[in-house]
Amino acid sequence: MEIKHYNVFVIGSGIAGQTAAEICAKSGLTVALSDKREFGGTCAIRGCDPKKLMMQFTNLVHQSKQLKGRGVSELPEIKWKSVQKFKSKFTKPVPQATENDLNQLGINLYHQSPKFISESEVLVEGKTISADYFVIASGLVVRPLKMKGFELLQNSDDILNLKKIPKSAIFIGSGYVGMEFCYMLSTLGCKVTMIEKTHKALSQFDSYLVEKLVENLRKNGVDFIFEADPLSVEKLRKNYRVIYKRKGKTTSLKSRVVYNASGRVPAIELLELENADVMFDDSGVLVNDFMQSKSNPKVYACGDVSSKSLPLTPLSGLQGHIAGYNIVHGNKKEFQNQLVPSVVFTHPNLASVGFSEEEANKHYKSIKMYKGDASDWYNAKKENTDVYAYKILVNERTNRIVGAHLLAAKAIETINILSMAIKNAMTVDDFKNQIFTYPSYSNDLKSMLAEK
Repeated sequence: MEIKHYNVFVIGSGIAGQTAAEICAKSGLTVALSDKREFGGTCAIRGCDPKKLMMQFTNLVHQSKQLKGRGVSELPEIKWKSVQKFKSKFTKPVPQATENDLNQLGINLYHQSPKFISESEVLVEGKTISADYFVIASGLVVRPLKMKGFELLQNSDDILNLKKIPKSAIFIGSGYVGMEFCYMLSTLGCKVTMIEKTHKALSQFDSYLVEKLVENLRKNGVDFIFEADPLSVEKLRKNYRVIYKRKGKTTSLKSRVVYNASGRVPAIELLELENADVMFDDSGVLVNDFMQSKSNPKVYACGDVSSKSLPLTPLSGLQGHIAGYNIVHGNKKEFQNQLVPSVVFTHPNLASVGFSEEEANKHYKSIKMYKGDASDWYNAKKENTDVYAYKILVNERTNRIVGAHLLAAKAIETINILSMAIKNAMTVDDFKNQIFTYPSYSNDLKSMLAEK
């Protein structure tokens, strides 16, 4: 059998894979790209973009509830089929448009997950393909749960394609996906229960603000069951039954649908990396600062599947650029840990950038913490919300801002201002000397840094 050869073979068609493939192709290298799903990646088709589009309708209902009786007489009626049709205008064209763009660059496309058969060869679509270099950009997949009836669980893909809002739902896991979609469904009339194995939701975020968010979601009708171990799920006539253990007691719950929101893991299981001497662990493919495999120099990994990444689209694009550049020019560009803000798209938004309180205490001898509840401030009162809080961390020796955590209606935007402040090593005085529009959430940031 003839072996097809390329200079570069890319696995994954998300922003990381596309970026690496484009750089290599434009540099005159022969490139192929494979993906087992629709071309275009998670964010554009089944992640950030469609989620945020749908969330705006949820936010409309939520804000209308806050203002009911204060100028709003009736809540808006959301026609979910129309929302899905609107969403499809954004997501449906992506796969073909992505393939067209890649074809125009002269990149050969394969619609299957490849398997490594040696350090320089893969098997895909029944063909043996060799390459000088490989780029693994396969992203993440839903974490499998070791419980009876696991195959009955749905995931975020199913939520994004809901034909109608279910009457009830159980989420197993309270990370980004669980918290965002439990907010969405509960706001739109679904009875939601969250089952979490640990003692808190959103373990990556500040506990002070997470507790306030959880309490707000409880007021929105969400039941939280912490320190609960799900044991099994079974199909009933109309509902599903989830059996879980908590404090030694076994209990069951019923709902119309059950979602696996336990998180995602690197999508490497199908690749058979052992055959290519590519080292990996739970964090993904182990790479050096050049995004190159620590064990096989022919392999690079970038985006969510690499050991140096977070599940954030801007970071994936940056890593894809570094991997592609280093293949073309030799290892000259290094990846450095970036200051990347992250947001949970609930209402209010929960946003974070820089050091957590624990991290700041490890890095600096003394930190000053600006922490408070701003629910009696103008911007919260005008929206009739009782949830608005913050925690900003400052290196006491230099008076520079080193970490920021916000729970606010516009935190998705205002966290970027604090991100720039940290990036540019601004002191509290520097920041407070800025002039912002008033009255705005941005202007509130200066008040957060006021001495108590």
